[in-house]
Amino acid sequence: MKTTKWVYLFDELDQAMANVGNDWDAVRGLFGGKGANLADMQRLGVPVPPGFTVTTEACNAYLEGGGVFPDDMWDQELRALLAIEKNTGKIFGDSENPLLVSCRSGAKFSMPGMMDTVLNIGLTDETAQGMIRLTQDPRFVYDAYRRLIQMFGAVVMGVPDEPFESAIDRAKQKAGVSADTELTAEQWHLLTEQFKTIFHSHTQIDFPQDPVEQLKMSTEAVFKSWNGRRAVDYRNAAGIAHDLGTAVNIVTMVFGNMGDDCATGVAMTRNGATGEPGLEGDYLINAQGEDVVAGIRMTRNIDQLATEMPESYRQLQEIARILENHYRDMQDMEFTIEKGKLWMLQTRDGKRTAQAAVRIAVDMVEEGRITKEEAVARVSPGQVDFFLHPQFDNQAVAEARAGGKVLARGLNVSPGAAVGKVVFEADLAATWAREQGRQVLLVRPETKPDDVHGMLAANGILTSRGGRTSHAALVARQFGKPAVVGVSDLQINLVKRCMTVGDLTIQEGDWLSLDGNTGEVFIGQIKTMEPDIKDPWLIKLLEWADRIRSLDVMANADYPVDAGRAREYGAQGIGLCRTEHMFFESERLPHVQKMIMATLPFDRREALAALLPFQREDFAGLFRVMDGLPVIIRLIDPPLHEFMPDLVELINELADLKMRVNHATNMADIDSLLQQIRGKERIRQRTVQLQEQNPMLGLRGVRLGIQIPELTGMQVRALFEAACEVTREGIRVFPKIMIPLTTHANELKRQREVLEETAKKVMAEQGITIDYKFGTMIELPRAALTADRIAAHAEFFSFGTNDLTQTTFGISRDDAESGFLMSYLNQDILPDNPFATLDRDGVGELMRIGVTKGRSVRPDLECGICGEHGGDPESIALCHELGLDYVSCSPFRVPVARLAAAHAALKSKNRKPAGA
Repeated sequence: MKTTKWVYLFDELDQAMANVGNDWDAVRGLFGGKGANLADMQRLGVPVPPGFTVTTEACNAYLEGGGVFPDDMWDQELRALLAIEKNTGKIFGDSENPLLVSCRSGAKFSMPGMMDTVLNIGLTDETAQGMIRLTQDPRFVYDAYRRLIQMFGAVVMGVPDEPFESAIDRAKQKAGVSADTELTAEQWHLLTEQFKTIFHSHTQIDFPQDPVEQLKMSTEAVFKSWNGRRAVDYRNAAGIAHDLGTAVNIVTMVFGNMGDDCATGVAMTRNGATGEPGLEGDYLINAQGEDVVAGIRMTRNIDQLATEMPESYRQLQEIARILENHYRDMQDMEFTIEKGKLWMLQTRDGKRTAQAAVRIAVDMVEEGRITKEEAVARVSPGQVDFFLHPQFDNQAVAEARAGGKVLARGLNVSPGAAVGKVVFEADLAATWAREQGRQVLLVRPETKPDDVHGMLAANGILTSRGGRTSHAALVARQFGKPAVVGVSDLQINLVKRCMTVGDLTIQEGDWLSLDGNTGEVFIGQIKTMEPDIKDPWLIKLLEWADRIRSLDVMANADYPVDAGRAREYGAQGIGLCRTEHMFFESERLPHVQKMIMATLPFDRREALAALLPFQREDFAGLFRVMDGLPVIIRLIDPPLHEFMPDLVELINELADLKMRVNHATNMADIDSLLQQIRGKERIRQRTVQLQEQNPMLGLRGVRLGIQIPELTGMQVRALFEAACEVTREGIRVFPKIMIPLTTHANELKRQREVLEETAKKVMAEQGITIDYKFGTMIELPRAALTADRIAAHAEFFSFGTNDLTQTTFGISRDDAESGFLMSYLNQDILPDNPFATLDRDGVGELMRIGVTKGRSVRPDLECGICGEHGGDPESIALCHELGLDYVSCSPFRVPVARLAAAHAALKSKNRKPAGA
């Protein structure tokens, strides 16, 4: 029977490649990223110490076998050790010329939480004496020996680091020195003996004096670390599969701590923060690798190596060039210089900021290393999102977390960093911010449409209730405001103007910082960094993405300022203008309320006539900004009660007025109060009449237009009068009128007939013909299922995926996200939040039916989406698969959507070639 090969020497890479069909990804899966790259560097002629890799398959076999090495694995590891002995001329465990090795974990993906490195395996009391005779440097040998005991104790046996570090501190104090390098050979010898005692006191066993036992225990510890808590938590967070396993890399030791002609360091081939070309990193003279990252000594900038060790620096530069050319990406390299000879201990794709990722991708195209398609694919939509919002300084956040400054956590619904003084009321937020120039955070149990002015004035928004598509979340994303919602630990007292979390009370005016990326809320002020959307590398990358993608990217925008931002960010039109948002402004709301309160047709017409010029100017402003691009205008959608005062507030106001009547003595005052009571009582009665058990499924959308045709008629008149007005100015106008919440073809037919008559009448009055289209939102399951009938009366469909998700699942998004939905996600009942990422099997299937049926009747039917999913990369990928024409999202998500649409095209055959 053929024996499984569990162990590969670094120079057996070609054999491993042949075994997996020359699939480099499969080799990385077998060797782990670290082992594969070490073997690959050796094949390239880069100086790598001899070594071997125990495969991930061996790890999985060990774990599946209940903690027993698979058959022949250990024998293969010992035979590989013999091969290293032959290569180096040293013998593992020999007292005259001992071989020492390191043991490192290495999974396919770089993964914090795996076992840390153990250096100097093979040192024992006996081999230490042989090393001293060989090197004539007892200080170096005892320094190396104490490191092995400390690392082996901490990493393999779980001994805390503190006792070891405390012993070193005491030794330095006794010797009157400040640096480890100043301790003498005798002092390190004494510390080595102390370390053995510490090891025994914590493990109840002596430190192993058999080098083979050290190696065996270290190998086993790497395997066990795959299922360690830190590693499992990281894989869960990063979406890494739990069945990959980790490899074990055994590498011949090379020493950077044998004197001043030795060094160790970490270098990146480009700047990880900015992406600027050139070596970037740190090193230490006379040190071992862990010293650089441990922070126990002040490191030196890699540039200084050019002066201190010019030949090694030159070699490092050349190796950096070779590795970048080979891997075609920025590399993060570990190196050691032993007695003037440079050795490479690791290379991997380097971690980088969003700015660096974009610049590196673009620079590598211009250097001829990668294609434009590869550059676009390498930058994630999340990295582009980073450019669009202020961010907290990473170091400041780390210090705040360590200092216990995290107040609470909620849903991270709108990215970015916000710092400000707590304000509990929208008017005050606007006053403090606009009139007094203060930085504010608007904190509310939940926000409502009449809070918008305060939300716009605030740096960020925090609510104790609500979900990812709550009013606060939607407005925050629309206007690029960082927001955290649904912070259930937050108890807000609007009367006392304070909030509490546990025993802590935050008063109005206190400073808070919130992170819309993580959902964290911090006490005090956290330092922020400003983004730069005009980054030239980002602009170039997105231009390449535009040539690749097949989906158009539109924006949800209600005002000219939003439309201008959307156009600046690359939007190809407005995919959703929500006209009702315009009605909430202070000078318009009284006219809307008068229209609602009207009992006579004349009063209603008078109110609508007052609204007409406002609407006309709104639309004209949008058309002017979007000159030459389509503008989809959705007619009024929400139920009328949303425009009326809050019922509870009305009742409280009436009670207050009646109390004042009882205490008034002046008849004029009493008459005035009674008049106010009659007016408010009339409003209260009308508000009660408008109340619905479930307003989301009540009198709204097309139903409202059919019941009050004068209202939507006024909107269409305003739209076409505005279109004619700007056409005379030489502006190209392409309006599309969208009727919301259609569920039956007859609704759309009836409403379109009425509205089209108005459109034709206005164009006749103005003597101008406007190229326009009528369409509808598909946001109810029945509309999707009967799309063929609806398409007979619509020239475009826009899937309103927020409401389509609610009606498909039969759940209220706000109630679900603040209630059971999080539990569903934690229990893996649902794979994703359907309000954040489109539900492929349910909502996605309804969309597929709607597109297919609609185009069966009208082949040129335009189809897109305008829900919040339009800015979600996974949802955009589904829209591409379904053959939609466009996605529409918040202006601040447009660059993200542009890149995500390109990614979707790159993953399919239906795409434009780059450069087209």
